[in-house]
Amino acid sequence: MTQIEFTHKLVSLHENLQYYANMLTSNREEAKDLIQDTYLKALANRDKFADDTNLKAWTYTIMKNTFINNYRRNQKANTIIDNTEDLFYLNIPRKSEFASPDSKYSEKEIKNSISQLAPDQRLPFEMHNDGFKYKEIADSLNISIGTVKSRIFFTRRKLMDNLKEFSD
Repeated sequence: MTQIEFTHKLVSLHENLQYYANMLTSNREEAKDLIQDTYLKALANRDKFADDTNLKAWTYTIMKNTFINNYRRNQKANTIIDNTEDLFYLNIPRKSEFASPDSKYSEKEIKNSISQLAPDQRLPFEMHNDGFKYKEIADSLNISIGTVKSRIFFTRRKLMDNLKEFSD
């Protein structure tokens, strides 16, 4: 098969590839990118295609593998590994989403409710939310770890009761 025949047959699969890409991604723009990547890889690897094989199956395989590789790459990019001595693994997305007006209002109400807590409850809770470990909080406030844990627990419970209107 010549390069022109190969390209013509590849382009004739566009509707099939578009359907398959939409099925994989469920997003029109991502599907277009996936189709483009598939065409690029198919043309770049034309020499690996055997003339007596099914071109449609070959391109579907390229598309599926490209989709899987992109998915894995995105998952890995959105995972942060915490290398502290406790070896916690965190899965925190790096994307920053814009807050809706409702969430801004809720955030203001939550902060207001936290600020109204007694200092002996508020300080351990805020330190814990800022990422301090129980031991660090206990050492900083000169109280036992058990006291830190119970204050955080009861503060959470109190905040949940005070902020019931914001729960889904």
